[in-house]
Amino acid sequence: MISKFLEEVSVTAPIDVFISYSHRDEPFREELEKHLSLLRRSGAIRSWHDRRIGAGDDWKAAIDENLDRARIILLLVSVDFINSDYCYDIELKRALQRRASGEAVVIPIILRPCDDWQKTPFGALQALPRDGKPIKAWADPDEAWTDVARGIRRVVEKLAAP
Repeated sequence: MISKFLEEVSVTAPIDVFISYSHRDEPFREELEKHLSLLRRSGAIRSWHDRRIGAGDDWKAAIDENLDRARIILLLVSVDFINSDYCYDIELKRALQRRASGEAVVIPIILRPCDDWQKTPFGALQALPRDGKPIKAWADPDEAWTDVARGIRRVVEKLAAP
């Protein structure tokens, strides 16, 4: 089933994925990208985050352009994400606007425990991993990341369907 999906998706353009995260959570972003490597290698997705901004580039323009192009926006949620003015006030606001207009799917990925994240503007969205259990709370982090990757794959399949 997965190989059939990968064959079908690989003939279409990859779905752009924007990763919004606090730099304090960079190890989590790196781990996420490893677990999305099958989707990336198959050509199903193309992920972007602010560490791809080159020297001398206009960083705000690069973020805006990639955020506006993404069909999937991943929010890597932690207390540092919620504390970040840029993540919370700029990227999250634009992500939710794009979601409201039907241009993008926004997926919160809960990295570390946060008090009352369900009461945030993204709190009504179905989070990953399952049940919104923070990745740090899983006995086996690979199991948590696999759950996240499977959830994202289901969204990619849905978006890639005719």
